[in-house]
Amino acid sequence: MELDAVRNSYARWAPVYDATFGRITHAGRREAVRHINARGGRVLEVGVGTGLSLEAYDPALQVTGFDYSDDMLRKARARVARRGLKHVEALHQMDARSLDFPDSSFDTVAAMHVLSVVPEPEQVMTEIARVLRPGGQVVITNHFRHERGVWAGLARAAAPLERVLGWHSDFEIDTVLQDPRLHLITRRDLPPMGMMTFLVLEKRVN
Repeated sequence: MELDAVRNSYARWAPVYDATFGRITHAGRREAVRHINARGGRVLEVGVGTGLSLEAYDPALQVTGFDYSDDMLRKARARVARRGLKHVEALHQMDARSLDFPDSSFDTVAAMHVLSVVPEPEQVMTEIARVLRPGGQVVITNHFRHERGVWAGLARAAAPLERVLGWHSDFEIDTVLQDPRLHLITRRDLPPMGMMTFLVLEKRVN
């Protein structure tokens, strides 16, 4: 999906995102943040959106977020100001394929329901691996392609509407597992009915 399509899609969705996709993806965000809170340290949230997860992070964390959509970021920044979220250090406008952070900057990188939206997700994973410190973890929640069952049928039906929906409905899990610096340590299905998947990848020390 090209950046113009992403920008236009999320300009449309920003006013209603929290009440629509935000509700559908709540279980994934809750599971990801619970895992991250137990780790501590510096956190980067890829595609922070309207900031739905920000107030759930442990106040002891140092959280940085970014998104490509100005419309989403305006809502996220307003949320931080309204809630007084001092653990949120910065929210940036940025392309996930070219991150403006030094190597090994973060202990944990969160990518919640964003990798099936961004252009060139393999390049995004390369950048995530670069800015993650050795021994750090990438925590992913996302919808991935189902080979059979009701979700497989729905994904096929939704595929022609990708530009309107703003995400790839038929997204392969192997797309996020290709970087040799990252190895998979956790994979499990999430509600509702296994629609979403929870992944934890760890960056090799050597």
